[in-house]
Amino acid sequence: MSLKLAERVARLKPSASIAAKKKVTELLASGRSVVDFTIGEPDLDTPPHIIDAAIAAMRKGDTHYTATAGTPELREAICAKLERENGVRYRPDDIVVGCGAKQLIFEAFAATLSQGDEVIVPAPHWVSYPDIVGVNEGVPIVVACGENVGFKLTPAALEKAITPRTRWLILNSPNNPSGAVYSREEMRELTDVLKRHPNVWLMTDEIYEHLVYGGRASASPVQIAPELAARTMIVNGVSKAYAMTGWRVGYAAGPKDLVDAVTKLLGQSTTCASSVSQAAALAALTGDQSHIEQTRRLYATRRVRMIELLEGTPGLRLSKPDGAFYLYPSVAGLIGRKTTSGYVLKDDLDVALYLLDVANVAVMDGTSYGLSPYLRLSFATSMSAIELGCANIRKACEALFDDRTR
Repeated sequence: MSLKLAERVARLKPSASIAAKKKVTELLASGRSVVDFTIGEPDLDTPPHIIDAAIAAMRKGDTHYTATAGTPELREAICAKLERENGVRYRPDDIVVGCGAKQLIFEAFAATLSQGDEVIVPAPHWVSYPDIVGVNEGVPIVVACGENVGFKLTPAALEKAITPRTRWLILNSPNNPSGAVYSREEMRELTDVLKRHPNVWLMTDEIYEHLVYGGRASASPVQIAPELAARTMIVNGVSKAYAMTGWRVGYAAGPKDLVDAVTKLLGQSTTCASSVSQAAALAALTGDQSHIEQTRRLYATRRVRMIELLEGTPGLRLSKPDGAFYLYPSVAGLIGRKTTSGYVLKDDLDVALYLLDVANVAVMDGTSYGLSPYLRLSFATSMSAIELGCANIRKACEALFDDRTR
């Protein structure tokens, strides 16, 4: 007799970004040369002082279970970080540490959603938001936010999306995949809408907060509207700013009742985040921060170069990202064009597969992020890879036929 899977697992889609990474790994293992623009993590190594702190923790015996919500020292450091960098005050009891920010998003929805509850997800969005909502019996209400509004949710669109079943709004700024960054005024306008709807909670994913360009700065909605703190969960972690994706440490700040509920769920799943990883995260938050600016400048340089190389490519329309480390170009101009074999590109997934096949460049399709037809290209890779990959993309696009112009 075959195993019958639960319905919630059967309807869950695999993570598109993880699937893309797996595909690239398999192609590289087979001996094929591929430029990987799917990367959703820093290509840099974790700073040495953070690694040294982890080694020191292991040597002194910090290799046991910790408190489920995280070590007291780390939660104190998170509170200090939030006040210092974000202008918001929390107590250690308002903080919970998890095995990555993704786990905390999952557990927050597991703790609060009942069947049919709605969660507003502005698109383009991180690939996992809708599926995490769905597997926890919620209904993702995806709101398209196109180029005409800078890939950002507008107050009018938010107001229209709210219903009596709405439980949460997710905001991600800087945004993955578009790089959009909400200004303080834009964030204030959205929080003004939320003030009129006390039934709606806010989850603000600030994982890319340090990667902002052009003199802009990311704004935390709790700083702008402190009265929303009682129904807001701030989600962050050390993965992007400190190049610590594999260490698996995220944290969340919010009302104690919600934090306690999330902690209860963690206690019955992972028990706690790795003690060694927490020691490393403590060193990250309390140690030398100069590498963050160095990292930001490096990505800023790569961002400019990728844009320079892709500008004028037939069929691509570029939008300059204000944050994160992705470009999100429109490929509307490529839809309907033919390959040399006569195949007509029908959507952005076709374009992504075409670039992999012809240009040996791996990219993410916009469909996975809820807004088409676009591609996500990561510049969290070497300058040599950017130079080669962009040249190959341009050549592949120039090789397409457009019968519509004949």
